[in-house]
Amino acid sequence: MTYKVRHLEPDDDRSTFRSGLVDLDRFFARYAGQNQFRHHIGTTYVAVDAAGFIAGFATVAASEIAPETMEPAKRRRLPRYPVPVLRLARLAVDEHVQGHGIGRLLLRAVLVLARQMAQDLGCVGVVVDAKPEAVVFYERLGFVRLEGLAGELGDRPQPVPMFIELAQVPAE
Repeated sequence: MTYKVRHLEPDDDRSTFRSGLVDLDRFFARYAGQNQFRHHIGTTYVAVDAAGFIAGFATVAASEIAPETMEPAKRRRLPRYPVPVLRLARLAVDEHVQGHGIGRLLLRAVLVLARQMAQDLGCVGVVVDAKPEAVVFYERLGFVRLEGLAGELGDRPQPVPMFIELAQVPAE
């Protein structure tokens, strides 16, 4: 099956998307469109097949990162003030197609966006607040944990902040 990554459109049916994670499904159904079309605080990209089935989504927003949260080798190459990054705010794949490379396809699209942002506005990499169960996925793709930002909040585990520098990502 071939999938295309494109912007979320207002008439896309998000009601049947099920990733297995209630929080991500709720965000996609209720808030992704609001954040993109009304508030302009994030943009959602969807992976769709020829029939319009939404196989996955990724929501991104411009952000910044403090160099002191990075490992020392990266920190030395950057200024001592916050630097621009692209934040991968949400990424989820529908249960029916998990394990078929949709997450990687969406992440590649996000990295292309970060490269474009680097040319147009400035961007040193991509930051993601990974759910604990997704840390291994991001580590396999070259993301590293950011220092001193993770922890627990009540009975819910906090996301694990992770980063990949654009210089580490091979050009396609």
